Amino acid sequence: MANLQGFFQEFNASKFVVFTALLIFSLLFTLQLDQVINWSWWAIFIPLWIWKAIVMIGAGIGSYIWWKRPLSRVISEEYVQYKAMLISLAVHLLLLMFELLSADNLEYRRHMWILVFVPLIFVSMISIGISVWCVRHDRSFELELFCAVNILQFVFLALKLDGIIIWSWEITFIPFWIVLCVSLVGVLYTIIFAGILLRMPDVNTDQRRSSTHSAVGYSFLVVPLLVFLVLLTNKLDKTLKISYFAATSPLFLTFVTLIITSFGTRGGNQYWFGIRKPPCQFLFGVCPCLQLFGNVSYSLQNMGNTERNNNREQGSSEPDSDLFPPGKKKKIIQDKMGIPVVTLEMPD
Repeated sequence: MANLQGFFQEFNASKFVVFTALLIFSLLFTLQLDQVINWSWWAIFIPLWIWKAIVMIGAGIGSYIWWKRPLSRVISEEYVQYKAMLISLAVHLLLLMFELLSADNLEYRRHMWILVFVPLIFVSMISIGISVWCVRHDRSFELELFCAVNILQFVFLALKLDGIIIWSWEITFIPFWIVLCVSLVGVLYTIIFAGILLRMPDVNTDQRRSSTHSAVGYSFLVVPLLVFLVLLTNKLDKTLKISYFAATSPLFLTFVTLIITSFGTRGGNQYWFGIRKPPCQFLFGVCPCLQLFGNVSYSLQNMGNTERNNNREQGSSEPDSDLFPPGKKKKIIQDKMGIPVVTLEMPD
Protein backbone atom coordinates (compact mmCIF):
# COMPACT_ATOMS: atom_id res chain seq x y z
CA MET A 1 0.00 0.00 0.00
CA ALA A 2 1.47 3.36 -1.00
CA ASN A 3 0.08 6.59 0.40
CA LEU A 4 1.75 9.71 -0.97
CA GLN A 5 0.08 11.91 1.63
CA GLY A 6 1.77 10.10 4.50
CA PHE A 7 4.94 9.82 2.40
CA PHE A 8 5.23 13.61 2.15
CA GLN A 9 4.05 14.34 5.69
CA GLU A 10 6.99 12.34 7.09
CA PHE A 11 9.53 14.01 4.79
CA ASN A 12 12.60 15.34 6.65
CA ALA A 13 13.95 18.21 4.54
CA SER A 14 17.03 18.77 6.72
CA LYS A 15 18.35 15.24 6.28
CA PHE A 16 17.55 15.31 2.57
CA VAL A 17 19.67 18.46 2.06
CA VAL A 18 22.57 17.15 4.18
CA PHE A 19 22.83 13.71 2.61
CA THR A 20 22.34 15.00 -0.94
CA ALA A 21 25.15 17.53 -0.45
CA LEU A 22 27.43 14.86 1.02
CA LEU A 23 26.69 12.46 -1.85
CA ILE A 24 27.50 15.03 -4.55
CA PHE A 25 30.62 16.20 -2.68
CA SER A 26 31.94 12.65 -2.23
CA LEU A 27 31.40 11.96 -5.94
CA LEU A 28 33.29 15.09 -6.97
CA PHE A 29 36.03 14.49 -4.40
CA THR A 30 36.77 10.95 -5.59
CA LEU A 31 36.71 11.99 -9.25
CA GLN A 32 39.19 14.74 -8.43
CA LEU A 33 41.49 12.30 -6.62
CA ASP A 34 41.33 9.90 -9.57
CA GLN A 35 42.14 12.85 -11.89
CA VAL A 36 39.01 12.19 -13.92
CA ILE A 37 38.19 15.88 -13.51
CA ASN A 38 40.66 18.70 -13.00
CA TRP A 39 38.65 21.33 -11.20
CA SER A 40 39.67 23.78 -8.52
CA TRP A 41 39.22 22.50 -4.99
CA TRP A 42 36.99 25.48 -4.31
CA ALA A 43 34.58 24.13 -6.94
CA ILE A 44 34.68 20.64 -5.41
CA PHE A 45 33.42 22.02 -2.09
CA ILE A 46 30.47 23.89 -3.66
CA PRO A 47 27.83 21.28 -2.58
CA LEU A 48 28.89 21.67 1.05
CA TRP A 49 28.76 25.43 0.82
CA ILE A 50 25.30 25.32 -0.73
CA TRP A 51 24.26 23.25 2.28
CA LYS A 52 25.73 25.85 4.68
CA ALA A 53 24.13 28.72 2.72
CA ILE A 54 20.71 27.08 3.07
CA VAL A 55 21.33 26.73 6.81
CA MET A 56 22.32 30.39 7.26
CA ILE A 57 19.45 31.72 5.14
CA GLY A 58 16.97 29.47 6.96
CA ALA A 59 18.27 30.55 10.37
CA GLY A 60 18.12 34.22 9.38
CA ILE A 61 14.51 34.02 8.21
CA GLY A 62 13.58 31.93 11.25
CA SER A 63 15.11 34.52 13.59
CA TYR A 64 13.23 37.30 11.83
CA ILE A 65 9.93 35.43 12.25
CA TRP A 66 10.80 34.73 15.89
CA TRP A 67 11.33 38.38 16.79
CA LYS A 68 8.19 39.47 14.91
CA ARG A 69 6.02 37.09 16.97
CA PRO A 70 6.26 38.06 20.68
CA LEU A 71 3.82 35.31 21.68
CA SER A 72 6.20 32.63 20.39
CA ARG A 73 8.66 33.53 23.17
CA VAL A 74 6.13 32.41 25.75
CA ILE A 75 5.45 29.00 24.16
CA SER A 76 8.03 26.60 25.53
CA GLU A 77 7.99 24.23 22.55
CA GLU A 78 8.73 27.01 20.04
CA TYR A 79 11.44 28.38 22.32
CA VAL A 80 13.16 24.97 22.42
CA GLN A 81 12.94 24.70 18.62
CA TYR A 82 14.39 28.18 18.14
CA LYS A 83 17.21 27.49 20.59
CA ALA A 84 17.98 24.18 18.85
CA MET A 85 18.13 26.05 15.53
CA LEU A 86 20.68 28.52 16.91
CA ILE A 87 22.81 25.67 18.32
CA SER A 88 22.72 23.92 14.95
CA LEU A 89 23.66 27.19 13.24
CA ALA A 90 26.75 27.53 15.48
CA VAL A 91 27.82 23.96 14.67
CA HIS A 92 27.40 24.56 10.93
CA LEU A 93 29.41 27.79 11.07
CA LEU A 94 32.32 25.93 12.67
CA LEU A 95 32.02 23.21 10.01
CA LEU A 96 32.05 25.92 7.35
CA MET A 97 35.29 27.29 8.80
CA PHE A 98 36.83 23.81 8.61
CA GLU A 99 35.70 23.40 5.00
CA LEU A 100 37.16 26.77 3.99
CA LEU A 101 40.50 25.94 5.59
CA SER A 102 40.49 22.47 3.96
CA ALA A 103 39.78 23.85 0.48
CA ASP A 104 42.46 26.52 0.90
CA ASN A 105 45.03 23.98 2.11
CA LEU A 106 44.25 21.53 -0.70
CA GLU A 107 44.57 24.32 -3.24
CA TYR A 108 47.71 26.11 -1.95
CA ARG A 109 49.30 23.78 0.69
CA ARG A 110 50.13 26.62 3.08
CA HIS A 111 48.74 25.36 6.42
CA MET A 112 49.43 22.49 8.75
CA TRP A 113 46.57 20.03 8.85
CA ILE A 114 46.42 20.16 12.64
CA LEU A 115 45.47 23.85 12.34
CA VAL A 116 42.89 23.04 9.65
CA PHE A 117 41.26 20.44 11.93
CA VAL A 118 41.03 22.80 14.94
CA PRO A 119 37.41 23.93 14.15
CA LEU A 120 36.35 20.30 13.62
CA ILE A 121 37.96 19.18 16.89
CA PHE A 122 36.28 22.08 18.71
CA VAL A 123 32.92 21.05 17.19
CA SER A 124 33.50 17.51 18.45
CA MET A 125 34.21 18.78 21.97
CA ILE A 126 31.11 20.94 22.24
CA SER A 127 28.99 18.26 20.55
CA ILE A 128 29.19 16.18 23.75
CA GLY A 129 27.33 18.86 25.70
CA ILE A 130 24.95 19.50 22.79
CA SER A 131 24.07 15.80 22.66
CA VAL A 132 23.22 15.82 26.37
CA TRP A 133 21.02 18.91 25.88
CA CYS A 134 19.25 17.27 22.92
CA VAL A 135 18.52 14.14 24.96
CA ARG A 136 17.00 16.23 27.74
CA HIS A 137 14.76 18.14 25.31
CA ASP A 138 13.94 15.18 23.02
CA ARG A 139 15.73 16.61 19.98
CA SER A 140 17.58 14.77 17.19
CA PHE A 141 21.38 15.01 17.24
CA GLU A 142 22.83 12.72 14.55
CA LEU A 143 25.48 15.18 13.32
CA GLU A 144 26.54 16.15 16.83
CA LEU A 145 26.75 12.49 17.89
CA PHE A 146 28.90 11.64 14.86
CA CYS A 147 31.34 14.45 15.71
CA ALA A 148 31.43 13.57 19.42
CA VAL A 149 32.29 9.88 18.98
CA ASN A 150 34.96 10.59 16.35
CA ILE A 151 36.97 13.32 18.10
CA LEU A 152 39.97 11.01 18.52
CA GLN A 153 39.77 9.99 14.86
CA PHE A 154 39.97 13.62 13.73
CA VAL A 155 43.13 14.11 15.81
CA PHE A 156 44.73 11.00 14.31
CA LEU A 157 43.88 12.13 10.77
CA ALA A 158 45.46 15.55 11.30
CA LEU A 159 48.64 14.08 12.77
CA LYS A 160 48.85 11.47 10.00
CA LEU A 161 48.44 14.05 7.22
CA ASP A 162 51.16 16.23 8.79
CA GLY A 163 53.52 13.24 9.02
CA ILE A 164 53.85 13.55 12.79
CA ILE A 165 52.81 9.93 13.23
CA ILE A 166 54.06 7.25 10.82
CA TRP A 167 51.43 4.62 11.50
CA SER A 168 49.77 2.73 8.72
CA TRP A 169 46.28 3.81 7.75
CA GLU A 170 44.92 0.60 9.21
CA ILE A 171 46.11 1.68 12.67
CA THR A 172 45.15 5.31 12.10
CA PHE A 173 41.53 4.31 11.51
CA ILE A 174 41.26 2.39 14.82
CA PRO A 175 38.59 4.78 16.25
CA PHE A 176 36.51 4.25 13.10
CA TRP A 177 36.92 0.48 13.44
CA ILE A 178 35.66 0.60 17.03
CA VAL A 179 32.59 2.69 16.13
CA LEU A 180 31.72 0.46 13.18
CA CYS A 181 32.15 -2.73 15.22
CA VAL A 182 29.76 -1.41 17.86
CA SER A 183 27.31 -0.43 15.12
CA LEU A 184 27.64 -3.89 13.57
CA VAL A 185 26.71 -5.47 16.89
CA GLY A 186 23.59 -3.30 16.94
CA VAL A 187 22.72 -4.40 13.40
CA LEU A 188 23.07 -8.07 14.36
CA TYR A 189 20.77 -7.45 17.33
CA THR A 190 18.09 -5.88 15.11
CA ILE A 191 18.33 -8.80 12.64
CA ILE A 192 17.98 -11.39 15.41
CA PHE A 193 15.11 -9.46 16.99
CA ALA A 194 13.32 -9.20 13.63
CA GLY A 195 13.76 -12.95 13.08
CA ILE A 196 12.29 -13.71 16.53
CA LEU A 197 9.27 -11.50 15.84
CA LEU A 198 8.67 -13.22 12.51
CA ARG A 199 8.39 -16.60 14.23
CA MET A 200 6.03 -15.39 16.98
CA PRO A 201 2.39 -15.83 15.86
CA ASP A 202 0.91 -13.47 18.47
CA VAL A 203 2.90 -10.40 17.32
CA ASN A 204 1.13 -7.65 15.41
CA THR A 205 1.81 -7.45 11.68
CA ASP A 206 2.82 -3.79 11.92
CA GLN A 207 5.44 -4.63 14.55
CA ARG A 208 6.88 -7.36 12.35
CA ARG A 209 7.01 -5.04 9.37
CA SER A 210 8.66 -2.20 11.31
CA SER A 211 11.28 -4.50 12.85
CA THR A 212 12.06 -6.02 9.44
CA HIS A 213 12.39 -2.59 7.86
CA SER A 214 14.69 -1.46 10.68
CA ALA A 215 16.92 -4.51 10.27
CA VAL A 216 17.17 -4.05 6.50
CA GLY A 217 17.74 -0.30 6.79
CA TYR A 218 20.51 -0.58 9.39
CA SER A 219 22.15 -3.32 7.34
CA PHE A 220 22.25 -1.08 4.26
CA LEU A 221 23.83 1.66 6.38
CA VAL A 222 26.47 -0.10 8.45
CA VAL A 223 27.65 -2.92 6.16
CA PRO A 224 28.51 -0.60 3.20
CA LEU A 225 30.36 1.71 5.61
CA LEU A 226 32.43 -1.21 6.86
CA VAL A 227 33.22 -2.31 3.29
CA PHE A 228 34.11 1.29 2.39
CA LEU A 229 36.56 1.57 5.29
CA VAL A 230 38.22 -1.75 4.38
CA LEU A 231 38.65 -0.72 0.72
CA LEU A 232 39.86 2.78 1.60
CA THR A 233 42.41 1.44 4.09
CA ASN A 234 43.82 -1.00 1.55
CA LYS A 235 43.89 1.74 -1.08
CA LEU A 236 45.80 4.19 1.14
CA ASP A 237 48.21 1.49 2.35
CA LYS A 238 48.74 0.49 -1.32
CA THR A 239 47.87 -3.15 -0.70
CA LEU A 240 45.02 -3.02 -3.21
CA LYS A 241 45.17 -1.34 -6.61
CA ILE A 242 41.76 0.19 -7.16
CA SER A 243 40.54 3.68 -7.90
CA TYR A 244 39.22 6.01 -5.24
CA PHE A 245 35.82 5.90 -6.93
CA ALA A 246 35.67 2.11 -6.60
CA ALA A 247 36.79 2.29 -2.97
CA THR A 248 34.14 4.92 -2.16
CA SER A 249 31.26 3.26 -4.04
CA PRO A 250 29.88 1.55 -0.86
CA LEU A 251 29.71 4.99 0.74
CA PHE A 252 27.57 6.18 -2.18
CA LEU A 253 25.14 3.34 -1.44
CA THR A 254 24.93 4.49 2.18
CA PHE A 255 24.17 8.07 1.17
CA VAL A 256 21.51 6.93 -1.32
CA THR A 257 19.89 4.85 1.42
CA LEU A 258 19.92 7.83 3.78
CA ILE A 259 18.36 10.06 1.12
CA ILE A 260 15.56 7.53 0.59
CA THR A 261 14.94 7.14 4.31
CA SER A 262 14.69 10.93 4.71
CA PHE A 263 11.24 10.68 3.08
CA GLY A 264 9.99 8.43 5.87
CA THR A 265 11.73 10.02 8.87
CA ARG A 266 9.74 12.39 10.99
CA GLY A 267 11.36 15.16 12.99
CA GLY A 268 13.53 18.08 12.09
CA ASN A 269 13.38 21.64 13.34
CA GLN A 270 10.31 23.38 11.97
CA TYR A 271 11.68 26.87 12.70
CA TRP A 272 14.02 26.83 9.68
CA PHE A 273 12.77 29.61 7.37
CA GLY A 274 10.08 30.30 10.00
CA ILE A 275 7.49 27.97 8.42
CA ARG A 276 6.59 26.37 11.83
CA LYS A 277 5.14 23.28 10.15
CA PRO A 278 6.41 20.35 8.07
CA PRO A 279 7.83 21.64 4.75
CA CYS A 280 5.50 19.63 2.52
CA GLN A 281 2.44 20.84 4.42
CA PHE A 282 3.74 24.38 3.95
CA LEU A 283 4.12 23.81 0.20
CA PHE A 284 0.62 22.32 0.02
CA GLY A 285 -0.71 25.44 1.71
CA VAL A 286 1.14 27.77 -0.66
CA CYS A 287 0.25 25.72 -3.76
CA PRO A 288 -3.13 24.03 -3.18
CA CYS A 289 -2.94 22.37 -6.59
CA LEU A 290 -0.19 20.10 -5.21
CA GLN A 291 -2.67 18.56 -2.75
CA LEU A 292 -4.27 16.63 -5.62
CA PHE A 293 -0.97 14.83 -6.17
CA GLY A 294 -0.26 14.42 -2.47
CA ASN A 295 -3.62 12.80 -1.71
CA VAL A 296 -3.08 9.92 -4.17
CA SER A 297 -2.90 6.44 -2.69
CA TYR A 298 -2.80 3.07 -4.39
CA SER A 299 -2.35 -0.57 -3.54
CA LEU A 300 -0.65 -3.07 -5.81
CA GLN A 301 -2.69 -5.90 -4.32
CA ASN A 302 -5.98 -4.12 -4.94
CA MET A 303 -4.87 -3.26 -8.47
CA GLY A 304 -4.19 -6.92 -9.14
CA ASN A 305 -7.55 -7.95 -7.70
CA THR A 306 -9.31 -5.30 -9.78
CA GLU A 307 -7.62 -6.53 -12.92
CA ARG A 308 -8.62 -10.13 -12.19
CA ASN A 309 -12.19 -9.07 -11.48
CA ASN A 310 -12.32 -7.16 -14.75
CA ASN A 311 -11.03 -10.18 -16.64
CA ARG A 312 -13.57 -12.37 -14.90
CA GLU A 313 -16.38 -9.96 -15.77
CA GLN A 314 -15.27 -9.76 -19.38
CA GLY A 315 -15.12 -13.54 -19.60
CA SER A 316 -18.58 -13.90 -18.09
CA SER A 317 -20.22 -11.07 -20.04
CA GLU A 318 -21.39 -13.52 -22.73
CA PRO A 319 -22.02 -16.84 -20.99
CA ASP A 320 -22.23 -20.01 -23.00
CA SER A 321 -25.78 -21.35 -23.37
CA ASP A 322 -24.57 -24.90 -22.79
CA LEU A 323 -23.09 -24.03 -19.39
CA PHE A 324 -25.83 -21.71 -18.13
CA PRO A 325 -29.52 -22.51 -18.32
CA PRO A 326 -31.97 -19.75 -19.30
CA GLY A 327 -32.85 -18.98 -15.67
CA LYS A 328 -29.20 -18.56 -14.67
CA LYS A 329 -28.51 -16.39 -17.71
CA LYS A 330 -31.38 -14.06 -16.77
CA LYS A 331 -30.09 -13.77 -13.21
CA ILE A 332 -26.57 -12.89 -14.38
CA ILE A 333 -27.94 -10.22 -16.70
CA GLN A 334 -29.94 -8.71 -13.83
CA ASP A 335 -26.84 -8.63 -11.62
CA LYS A 336 -24.87 -6.93 -14.40
CA MET A 337 -27.62 -4.27 -14.66
CA GLY A 338 -27.08 -3.35 -11.01
CA ILE A 339 -30.26 -4.70 -9.40
CA PRO A 340 -29.69 -4.58 -5.63
CA VAL A 341 -29.49 -7.85 -3.76
CA VAL A 342 -31.75 -8.12 -0.70
CA THR A 343 -30.62 -10.34 2.16
CA LEU A 344 -32.77 -11.49 5.03
CA GLU A 345 -31.19 -11.67 8.46
CA MET A 346 -32.32 -14.54 10.64
CA PRO A 347 -33.30 -13.58 14.19
CA ASP A 348 -31.14 -14.76 17.07
